Amino acid sequence: MPTATERKALRKELQKLNEYMVTLAELSEIAIRKAADSLARLDPTSAEEVFTLDEEIYALQIEIEKTCGDLIALHAPVASDLRTVTTSLKITTDLDRIGRYAKDIAETALELQAAGTSHYEKLPGLPQMVNQTVEMVDAAVDAFVRRDAQSVRNLAEVDDNVDLMQVQAIREIVARMKEGSLDIEVGTHFVLVARYLERIADHAVNIAERVVYMVTGERVPRVRAADRAKQLDPS
Repeated sequence: MPTATERKALRKELQKLNEYMVTLAELSEIAIRKAADSLARLDPTSAEEVFTLDEEIYALQIEIEKTCGDLIALHAPVASDLRTVTTSLKITTDLDRIGRYAKDIAETALELQAAGTSHYEKLPGLPQMVNQTVEMVDAAVDAFVRRDAQSVRNLAEVDDNVDLMQVQAIREIVARMKEGSLDIEVGTHFVLVARYLERIADHAVNIAERVVYMVTGERVPRVRAADRAKQLDPS
């Protein structure tokens, strides 16, 4: 049995881990918001801020990995404490990937700004996809911070909608390129943005599923979108 001093030390380290994780989650959330803003307004300042955030996210990820390693090696946590540590390691990877995709979007915004053209607002499907993806990241991060598993149990269903938005956005982009109303290079950039957003949404779902496990110990079953649709409409 661990002594009172050992339990106190464990609690202190877990609190430090939680503070790191909350900061990382907030940085990733800010990064995707600023990336979306840089794309909508072709704002180089917002894009540069995303690059700085990506560096901060990576540095904090390294610190969190070290903290988790020390916790396991020095304190041998069990039960819910061990779930917190192992889940934090996985969530850290998802948050880092969100930051990286935010950086990719910001780089695209700079390239469009240099070209002096965007057409972003003329592609209604893409801004809608941006908004939905940002909302998913917000929900996942908020659930983690508040340890609220219930609020994100069905986030995968929202992701199904983002997947449909991606298909529709790419169809619209390709159609405009074919008719000549959208430059091919610009259109290609937007196709990549749609892909980045779809991946960010996937990582938000990963975070949500990990929050459910961390809080409850329950593994959320992976269900294909087509199977979810059948469950909603058996006919």
